[in-house]
Amino acid sequence: MRLRATEPTLAMTNTIPLHTLATHGGRFRWAAVLSRIAVVMSLFCGFGDGSVALGATLKTRNVVLITTDGLRWEEVFQGADRSVMNKEFGNVGNADTLMKAFWREDVNERRAALLPFVWGTIGKRGQLWGNRGLQSHMRVANVHHFSYPGYSEFLTGVVDASIDSNDKKLNANTNVFEWLHSKPGYQGRVAAVVNWDVLPWILNGPRSKFPIWSGFDVPEGTYRLDVPKLLSEVTEDSKTVWSGVLLDTFVNQAAKHAVRTLKPRALYVSFGETDDWAHEGAYERYLRSAHHFDRYVGELWALMQSMPEYRDTTTFILTTDHGRGPVPVAWKSHGANLAESAYIWMGVMGPDTEALGERSQTGVMTQSQVASTVAHYLGEDYVKAFPRAGRPIGGGR
Repeated sequence: MRLRATEPTLAMTNTIPLHTLATHGGRFRWAAVLSRIAVVMSLFCGFGDGSVALGATLKTRNVVLITTDGLRWEEVFQGADRSVMNKEFGNVGNADTLMKAFWREDVNERRAALLPFVWGTIGKRGQLWGNRGLQSHMRVANVHHFSYPGYSEFLTGVVDASIDSNDKKLNANTNVFEWLHSKPGYQGRVAAVVNWDVLPWILNGPRSKFPIWSGFDVPEGTYRLDVPKLLSEVTEDSKTVWSGVLLDTFVNQAAKHAVRTLKPRALYVSFGETDDWAHEGAYERYLRSAHHFDRYVGELWALMQSMPEYRDTTTFILTTDHGRGPVPVAWKSHGANLAESAYIWMGVMGPDTEALGERSQTGVMTQSQVASTVAHYLGEDYVKAFPRAGRPIGGGR
């Protein structure tokens, strides 16, 4: 399940007049205007945040973008929230068991219990953005705060005002993986393994032409990534929870299969359970799916580091498509009516990322900067090809 929204709203682009933000239907107040100004500034001015210097000689030869749908920045940086670890607000059956698994009095120990790879490896060897308590702000630039606009924003680098629903419509905007696949050195070396059934439309499979794995039907003309027959069978037989989202374990297996067989230089892996368990109001399953996501990322990293094609030449980028509302009730949802759901997070680790760990006072970065950041680590200039895209995180041009 994904939040649906079809009410026409104003989506911000890089060139939208600021007076329009202030007057459109009276829905934006001056606080929102100032927030949008910060977003616009981030699109035109990269931040010298120390991740990697533009124009530097890069060791990265491969990039993997990994997302988990709707995982809040609060759990990433603060760990499990005690106020929701109960029957009333989190539909938790055995609070004592959940507390034992994920609650720690110390916040650093608590978040490491939930996301041990993120904090034990990425937090020590890479960088993490989005802890608002440390004035590190990362947010979506679109005004909708739900899935299709979010995925499109970070995959293409632009905010498209015409995208205002989760309907299965082929995305008119070129995504960074499609663009890479068209360049010398990347043909046959780009792939995507996705959970949500709408993503092949967001990636515009028929036009992109790189292989995509989905456990659901895909647009006609999409090049499907083959996986072992047994994986296809168990994936099909497991569709008993949601109509358009798989269990993440199958995505994990398909991603590792893609790495072993295709050896892609640019890979997109999309997990989805975190969002759907949150919409169900099942906090324990939300936490456990986040914990599993962390394990899957660690397994993929270990696999790729064991292969000579990837060892010490691979950068991982982790993020999400939107945030969520606050506890104890609104955490179950997200959307334009929940301002908090605009805030997201990102992690990066690889041979060109300085080991600065959790970042603070980084200003405002946006989801629209992810696409160019993927390309930048490969030494490619996405912003030159698509000037409306957000600039790479790590500095401006």
